[in-house]
Amino acid sequence: MSIEPYEVFAVKYGHNAAATAAGNHLGGDPHDGPMPLDYFVWAIRGNGRTFVLDTGYDKAMGEKRGRAHLRCPGEGLSALGINPDTVEDVILSHMHFDHCGNHTLFPRARYHLQDAEMEYCTGRCMCHGALRHPFEKEDVTDMVGKVFDGRVTFHDGESELAPGLTLHKIGGHSKGLQVVRVMTRRGWMVLASDASHFYSNMETGRAFPILHSLADTLEGYDRLYALASDRRGVIPGHDPLVLARYPAAAPGLEGIAARLDADPRE
Repeated sequence: MSIEPYEVFAVKYGHNAAATAAGNHLGGDPHDGPMPLDYFVWAIRGNGRTFVLDTGYDKAMGEKRGRAHLRCPGEGLSALGINPDTVEDVILSHMHFDHCGNHTLFPRARYHLQDAEMEYCTGRCMCHGALRHPFEKEDVTDMVGKVFDGRVTFHDGESELAPGLTLHKIGGHSKGLQVVRVMTRRGWMVLASDASHFYSNMETGRAFPILHSLADTLEGYDRLYALASDRRGVIPGHDPLVLARYPAAAPGLEGIAARLDADPRE
C-alpha cells in the first residue's frame, strides 16, 4: 500500500523564560546562562487523517506552574486549518502536566497512551513527591475518566497507528514516554517530545534532570537517531531552536507554528 508523505507541524503555546542551561542538563553546564523552554503541541496531517501529539497546559496551569501561557493550543491548530472538535486521534507522549492538559479540547478524540505510563502515574511511585512532581492529579483522574468512557487505546511498546505512522516506547524521562515516527517528504521523522527536551541533550548525551531512568534516557538518544532517516529528523520537545530552524507553517505564523517536514534552514 503506497502512502503520501505526511505534513508535520510544531505549534508553540507556552514559554518558560527563567530556565537556564545548568538547570536543563543533569550535572549542570559549564557555560551556564539563560536557556528558555518553549512548549509545543504537534500536528500530523495526511492520507485523509489528522493526528495531534500532546495537548499542552491551560492558562490556570501555567499560572500554577510559573510558565507563560501564550495561547490555547487549539488556537494554534485552528490557524493551521485543524478544528480541535473534529480531531479523532490524540497521542499523549506522557502524562506530565505540560503534555496532557486541556481535557475538553478534543471532544471526539480517542487518546493513545502507553500501558507503562498509565501504570506509573496511578501506581506506587506517585507516593514519592519527587516522582509525582511533574504530574497533576486532575490530569490523571481525567484520563481515568476517559478510560471508563471508552476513549483510550493503550499501547505496549511499538505500534502502527496508521500506515507511515508508528509509536515507540522510549521511557527515561517518564516510565512510559513514547515518541512518534512519521513518514514525510524528508524521510522518517521522529517527534521526540521529552525523550530529548533540547537538541543539546541528545547531541551531547547530557540528560534533562527530570527522570524516571537515566539509563533509559541515554539509551533512548541512540534509539531516536536510529528511528529517523537523518539525525536532523529528530525533533526535540522544548527547544526554541525548532522555530528558528524550520519555516513558519504559513504567513503570519512566524514564532507560532513551524512546518517540520520542510527543509530546515541549516
